[in-house]
Amino acid sequence: MPDRPSPDAVHAYDADRPAPLVTATGIVLDTHGRVLVLTGSYQTGPELPGGRVADTETPEQGLARELWEELDLGAPVGRLLAVDSRPPGPLGRSLIVHVHLVGPVAPPEAAGLSSTGGGITQARWLRPEEACAVLPARAATRLRAGLAALYAGSFAHLVDGVPHPGSPAGLDPARRAALEHAGVLDAASHRASRPKALTAASVLFTSADGRILLVQPAYGRTDRWNLPGGGIDSDLGEIPRAAARREVREELGLDLAPGRLLAVNWSHKPGRPARIRFLYDGGVLDAPELARIRLDPAELLQWRTVAPDELRTLVKGALRRQITACLDARASGAGPLELHAGRL
Repeated sequence: MPDRPSPDAVHAYDADRPAPLVTATGIVLDTHGRVLVLTGSYQTGPELPGGRVADTETPEQGLARELWEELDLGAPVGRLLAVDSRPPGPLGRSLIVHVHLVGPVAPPEAAGLSSTGGGITQARWLRPEEACAVLPARAATRLRAGLAALYAGSFAHLVDGVPHPGSPAGLDPARRAALEHAGVLDAASHRASRPKALTAASVLFTSADGRILLVQPAYGRTDRWNLPGGGIDSDLGEIPRAAARREVREELGLDLAPGRLLAVNWSHKPGRPARIRFLYDGGVLDAPELARIRLDPAELLQWRTVAPDELRTLVKGALRRQITACLDARASGAGPLELHAGRL
């Protein structure tokens, strides 16, 4: 590890740099969602990994260099989660901080970061709330905003550590509501700061003997089976019914118009976008139609038909409840049903 300069040397170096100063910070996560917090001999307290971007480096390159120099960590620098713009401070220089995701770091590598040399005197894996409690206020705010952006699949725009009124992530819901009610948000800020939802469309097919068609994904949780279907390309103007037909065609090689809408399911976890699934009746597939299935290997590993009592061991509970509700709606002619996590 290279020797680190003294705080006075860092202060003098920064004071001589043109504005704005640019730094890159990493939210380094392990597979348990813990955050890496460092204490260095050149720091006054705990900090997130990172440092100044030098010469012709990009923020990504600067952060990658800092991670290697400080920790011997070669993990790739991930997506940009937040940018914080700070006005001139004691050095008379404005500061722009880029906050990037790093990881999740695999357990063996994460364990190796618990003791380090060089300029780092302590490296700790802390739960997010623990990390926010020990970090300086500005770093804690960036961490909270960055994690909010990560889990919302969005981006946080901060000004001196405070979320901008139009920040897509990190803006406190109570503050957003107050700004909306006061009528002070411009149209662009209002659109950017409103909550977002992910939408998908699925199709329920059964065989002649009442078994349910399930597919095994080739990515993500391959141990979880799903109904045929996928995300709606709403940004391209695609409607749910068209998405259901396209997904069945792409995944199974069957070009079949979906039947009636059986249910709409709404699910939500705190800090995440809501997920909305439209479930359509695909009808009964006879033996020749099942034989015509041709999987896209980039999307699916295999397909199978299962009896309703086999669902418990193959699909997660919320989807199992959705399938059961849709089977009941199909049999009774009810619906479309309004479901929340598969429940009426």
